[in-house]
Amino acid sequence: MIEHVIEYFGVLTGLLYLLLEIKQSRAMWVVGFLSSLIYVFVFFNSKIYADMGLNTYYVFISIYGFWKWTQRDKTVPLSANNNQTDKTIVYRHPSIILFIEICAAILCLHAILYYILYKYTDSPIPFGDSFTTAVGIVATWMLARRIIEHWIFWIIVNFVSVYLYYLRGLYPTMFLYFCYAVLAYVGYCNWKKKGINTNDNTL
Repeated sequence: MIEHVIEYFGVLTGLLYLLLEIKQSRAMWVVGFLSSLIYVFVFFNSKIYADMGLNTYYVFISIYGFWKWTQRDKTVPLSANNNQTDKTIVYRHPSIILFIEICAAILCLHAILYYILYKYTDSPIPFGDSFTTAVGIVATWMLARRIIEHWIFWIIVNFVSVYLYYLRGLYPTMFLYFCYAVLAYVGYCNWKKKGINTNDNTL
């Protein structure tokens, strides 16, 4: 019973996190920290070990993301020319080299995680679990650096996660990740429409 209550609470904090992410609110990192802690417990109980590890990573990347976004707010001057304010959405695109490195990192992480899950755990879904975890690790780093393409990665991984959580009977979480997929598309459109594209690689 307590597991279901915790899972539902994780769903609520997860949705709040994504809404804050769409608005580029720095508070999302605090909510994400809490949500990730909850899902470490949920996925451990469901034997989805790579996603459990992913949420452990989220705990620490939330601290990094909060620090990185705080540093940006302190160091990037507001521009009167483009009417930028402290609530303005700012994003950047990766260079071709960085995009290749991102894809290579995902493939390497996927291979390593799949081997570990298949060889050393009783995970019933090692391939899917390792794929969503690998993409999630890299996409969260991309978010911390305000790379807009992280939304596209999340659309893909969230739809894959919907199927994985259906297989494990995590229906509230399945619903959460379906919402994640839809809101990831909304987030991409929102950043693209309202945001300011910058080549500043210090973001």
